[in-house]
Amino acid sequence: MIEEQIKKANIEAIKNKDHVARAFYSVLMNKILLETIAKREKGAVLVDADIATIIQKMIKELTDEKENYQKAGNEEEVKNIERQIEIASTYLPKQMTREEIQVEISKLADKTIGNVMKHFKTNFAGRVDMRLVQEVLKEFV
Repeated sequence: MIEEQIKKANIEAIKNKDHVARAFYSVLMNKILLETIAKREKGAVLVDADIATIIQKMIKELTDEKENYQKAGNEEEVKNIERQIEIASTYLPKQMTREEIQVEISKLADKTIGNVMKHFKTNFAGRVDMRLVQEVLKEFV
């Protein structure tokens, strides 16, 4: 499970006194804990797809933060954030390519936006960028 890998990596970051990685893992583990609690309240269990979603959101947040530091000219923070994004990316499953998405959409009988989005969210959660699905879907219309 991804959560166990993250915990082990956090311990390694502590041992190696890697402050950048440690900061990333600290925030990630906190978000995972909050999501675990939220799932438990609903009677559900946290799965790897949920953790992948959390990591994807963190990457988007870090990317926005990186852009702000670039505008401010703080190159040291930009490098730290790039490293955190790199660390986060190692925990994500291989993302579907544009071609794979096209093939999957072509298999569907009902190519309405709602149906296609639901199909990808249900079957490929954490393995596909939903924005890319929308772009590819627009090509079919």
